[in-house]
Amino acid sequence: MSEQFDLFINGKWTSTDEKVEVLNKYTQQPYASVSKAGTEEVDQAIESAKKAYKTSELGAYERYTILKRVSELLQSNKDEFAKSIVMEAGKPLKQAKSEVDRATQTFELAAEEAKRVTGHGVPVEAAPGSKNRMAFTIRVPVGVVGAISPFNFPLNLVAHKIGPALAAGNAVVLKPASTTPVTALRMARLFEEAGLPAGLLNVVVGAGSVIGKQMQQDERISVYTFTGSAEVGLKLKQNTGLNKLILELGNNSPVIVDKEADIDKAAVNVAQKSFAFAGQVCISVQRVYVHKSIQQTFEEKLLKAMKDLKIGDPNDEVTDVGPMISEDEAKRAESWVNEALDGGAEVLAGGKREGALYHPTVVTNVKKDMRVVYDEVFAPVLCTIPFSDLDTCIDDVNESVYGLQGGIFTKNIDTAFYAAKRVEVGGMMINDSSQYRVDLMPYGGVKDSGWGKEGPKYSIEEMTEERLIVLNLEE
Repeated sequence: MSEQFDLFINGKWTSTDEKVEVLNKYTQQPYASVSKAGTEEVDQAIESAKKAYKTSELGAYERYTILKRVSELLQSNKDEFAKSIVMEAGKPLKQAKSEVDRATQTFELAAEEAKRVTGHGVPVEAAPGSKNRMAFTIRVPVGVVGAISPFNFPLNLVAHKIGPALAAGNAVVLKPASTTPVTALRMARLFEEAGLPAGLLNVVVGAGSVIGKQMQQDERISVYTFTGSAEVGLKLKQNTGLNKLILELGNNSPVIVDKEADIDKAAVNVAQKSFAFAGQVCISVQRVYVHKSIQQTFEEKLLKAMKDLKIGDPNDEVTDVGPMISEDEAKRAESWVNEALDGGAEVLAGGKREGALYHPTVVTNVKKDMRVVYDEVFAPVLCTIPFSDLDTCIDDVNESVYGLQGGIFTKNIDTAFYAAKRVEVGGMMINDSSQYRVDLMPYGGVKDSGWGKEGPKYSIEEMTEERLIVLNLEE
């Protein structure tokens, strides 16, 4: 029998008649049943958040204490959360455990930042006629944060949204992805246990086209933080007027392998970072631009490194690549690769689908107008593209509408900085792939990859407003 979960609204677990069935992504069998929110439940969640924000008397140290306690509880329940991620997301167990560790740190970072929300002095006395004045700024919470999280990191990306929001003194209404809501609801239990006052965190589950749209149109929400597709991000921007937004959207990460690169290091790194969680990571390597003089050697070493990848049951400790989030998504990836083959591309490895499992695939002889090149494949698919001139290569990289993160492998520091200044991304990794991320760094993209930064310190800046205070002192 599948597990049963309810919504978390105003500190209470709320059951509804309509349910969302959550599948085990490997077996495609029911794993859990979750109460589905309707218009009434969403309204209750937003109203409880608004009231809790206005009445909460939590100081900075109290917010720190609660978030630190959640971090500790999460780590002590690591196995339970890792299993939840494996079951509902299909993420391999060792990667799921890593996600729990990262979320533990994210909450700890958010806790520490709760004690460091500060403004700065403004030297207004330096202006003519203001010698008796003194000024400074403070940062104040915005109120209610509407958080919409994706399926691929059902714990850590939730932590990146609600941790900073609560650290800043806000209240939160969270809508996790309908395919992976269980982990977020388990996490709400930890906040309940840690003593978070009722209403400061609310979790509602349902279709984004229904309850997500309702949240977008509700004026009681002051800031929206969203991770998902560029298409949905654009709709969110259009529907939320002048509200503040943090948008982490699509991507198709480029990595340049220069002729002066350590080819072995580059090949192993790309093999490891292109296919984690079946390529369903916003900064997974998708396009590898390899200098013509080393292309054959690089591809040989890449394929050799890929042979060590274990594909199959995500519950197995040795599995590196498990199923995609659904069989339909695996079929989509398969169709994109087949389109490329019809256009003259060649598969060097992979190209095989078994239900929701799509084997790590390397495609070469690709063209710019192929979807595996210009669009976000969000699957374990990697394209190798030769280049001879770095400037032309950078121009090709920058033709993409996306710009989240990129990378370059080279032993030449001049080449590294030349590319870092010119590749249009939010973050550029040198002698590493695009998929490097730690949770304290500023993380965000340019162009259709969104705007605003994640990372607790940087999200808190987005989720607060700077207020100027001027004192007119007596002479």
